[in-house]
Amino acid sequence: MRIIAGDFKGRRLFTPRNRDIRPTSDRVRESLFSILGERVRNAQFLDLFCGVGACGIEALSRGAAHATFVDASREALDLARRNLALCCVEINGMLIQAHIPEDLRQPMPPFHLVFADPPYTFPAYEALLEVLVKNRLLLPDARVIIETSRFRSLPDQVSSLCKIDHRVYGDTALSFFS
Repeated sequence: MRIIAGDFKGRRLFTPRNRDIRPTSDRVRESLFSILGERVRNAQFLDLFCGVGACGIEALSRGAAHATFVDASREALDLARRNLALCCVEINGMLIQAHIPEDLRQPMPPFHLVFADPPYTFPAYEALLEVLVKNRLLLPDARVIIETSRFRSLPDQVSSLCKIDHRVYGDTALSFFS
């Protein structure tokens, strides 16, 4: 697993030893950030179910001002911490151990971009979107991107968020909400 573009292009990241953590593939990350384009520059980025932190670090590599990494797994957060240090951007990242969505109630600043890559068996996609809106974690014109199995269908609208795009890459799908 490597950083695709930006300041850390080509940097190889620490990865898990087992299959408990499923990082977003390079191909899907490349497509995601190609779609987001200049929207990443100077953004506040929230990486939910961050795993090794590849998406948040990719955002920092492409000019995001700050990335917050959230995961329930201590092992995942340790890998994300090591990868932030590897790229010398610890100061631009914050790590939070939390269960999602229930622990997203703690005070956090709002974000321009939210990327969520839960386990494909995650049962609470709608609750996650509702918590982001209810707890005011989204800045005006924010984008929320959720990675799912291509076989999982997400609603077209949840709370004030509307699905604006849906892309499929092999077994993976990305749904974009605004």
